[in-house]
Amino acid sequence: MTKEEMEKLTLEEALGKVDETLDKLTEDVPLEQSFALYKEGMELLKFCDERLKAVEGQVMLLNEEGELNEFQ
Repeated sequence: MTKEEMEKLTLEEALGKVDETLDKLTEDVPLEQSFALYKEGMELLKFCDERLKAVEGQVMLLNEEGELNEFQ
C-alpha cells in the first residue's frame, strides 16, 4: 500500500487493514511474504498512531465551570 493510498483511509479503515494483515500473518505464508506483511502492518500501525495523536490534540474537555480545556 502506498503512502498516498494510506492517507485516504479513515482510522477505522486503517485499523481494519491491520486486522486483515494479522489474519494473513496467521496463515501459512512464505517467509518473504510474511516480512512484507509485517512491514505493511507496522506502517499501518504508525499511520493509526499518528491519526490518534492528531485527534487527541483536538479533543476538548468541559471543566466544572463550564469552560472548554484541551485534553491532556
